[in-house]
Amino acid sequence: MSAHEEKYEAVIGLEVHAQLLTASKIFCGCSAQFGAPPNTHVCPVCSGMPGVLPVFNRKALELAIRLGLAAHCRIAPRSIFERKNYFYPDLPKGYQISQYQTPLCAGGYIELPGENGDAARVRLVRIHLEEDAGKNIHAPDCSLIDFNRSGVPLVEIVSEPDIRTPQQAGAYLRELRSMVRYLDVSDGNMEEGSFRCDANVSVRPRGAAALGVKTEVKNMNSFRHVEHAIAYEIERQIELLEAGERIMQETRLWDPDRGVTRSMRSKEYAHDYRYFPEPDLPPLIVTPDLVEQIRTEMPELPAARRARYTAELGLTPYEADVLTQERELSDYFEALLPGLDNRKTAANWVMTEVLRAVNESGRPLAEAVPAPAEVGALLKMVEDAAISLNAAKAAFAAMCKSGKGAQATVAELGLLQVSDEAAITAACEQVIAAEADKVAEYRAGRDKLFGFFVGQVMKAMGGKANPKIINEVLRRKLAAN
Repeated sequence: MSAHEEKYEAVIGLEVHAQLLTASKIFCGCSAQFGAPPNTHVCPVCSGMPGVLPVFNRKALELAIRLGLAAHCRIAPRSIFERKNYFYPDLPKGYQISQYQTPLCAGGYIELPGENGDAARVRLVRIHLEEDAGKNIHAPDCSLIDFNRSGVPLVEIVSEPDIRTPQQAGAYLRELRSMVRYLDVSDGNMEEGSFRCDANVSVRPRGAAALGVKTEVKNMNSFRHVEHAIAYEIERQIELLEAGERIMQETRLWDPDRGVTRSMRSKEYAHDYRYFPEPDLPPLIVTPDLVEQIRTEMPELPAARRARYTAELGLTPYEADVLTQERELSDYFEALLPGLDNRKTAANWVMTEVLRAVNESGRPLAEAVPAPAEVGALLKMVEDAAISLNAAKAAFAAMCKSGKGAQATVAELGLLQVSDEAAITAACEQVIAAEADKVAEYRAGRDKLFGFFVGQVMKAMGGKANPKIINEVLRRKLAAN
């Protein structure tokens, strides 16, 4: 810990916007799909024409409740939409329909996995519904606006200032992104802007209760950028305090090319937005029956899977964390387990061979690797000593290219392991007879030569001999005088 870190501590709160996986926008029937030509998914409602009326998207409500339940929030039986007034070119109405005083989801928390299985808890202020704004596109000589995104449904997840380090902020975002993807609430794509984060950062003398002046950092589209931006902002604020200067409450942009934050505008306060109830939308009424229906349809979440993997499968917290970060990977791992005794081997295989194949191919998991049943069959052959682990790796690589099954690939490549003890004994005797000098050295105490003998026998048998039987026969033969 540096001298500055001993003297000061950071106080960090995150505001995450996640676009909801609905077919249409939150208050109109326009498509919410990403990637269409600019300004083709627009209508009088989402482009802010006078005299139009919003109609609420029920699917957005259900997805927001799903996330609220997963985050241990209180689901409000009655919440209201409000107008948040501000004037930017990408907001065609001059206000955003949002929630503030009475959000749909209040309180709650997100638990972060620890290296030793210990969870850290980040409390939430609220999760509320709102509409997205359009997107500014800046060219050298002008600025353009694409309103396709205007009106796409969002949830904003606002944390309490419980985060203390850039690394913890990254862990929080990764856990939250896993949750929204497990729940099918959002695709969590940061590059496309469907999962965005603003960080509120302040510093204070270590041990102090009062909060320092905060800055809001925007323009971050990766976990790495968030961590780097927060780290820079902490150091910048500490340097100002050490120099006796004031920290201004402002909104700053992260410049990833230069690795700095730069001032964008003075930061607004809540009263600057002049919130008032949206007159064109009635209160949002959520019945207990709807909440319970959604609760019964909830999938198992990453935290629950991590706990199950460590308690029931004997995996380490690290292994459980890697395997549960993506629901597709976790489902794949579980689908190849039936019939296997060694769950650790299966876990290591998925973490190494499967993820390597996915990363190298650049394709989705389902397209990059064989079906989990076929990989399970391949690992079962290893357990039964029908093939070696190296042979399984060769077969797996071939299966990824050909799409053929485990049995057919192993047979085609001639990878079946020889476990005939008589054949292995004959090969061991030949190696011992041919290497009399090394046998004498081994018997004189050079135990490290044992690996040499194993390698020679494996070479003599074309790499197909069962290594366990080779070891047993060699130890017996070399021990005899």
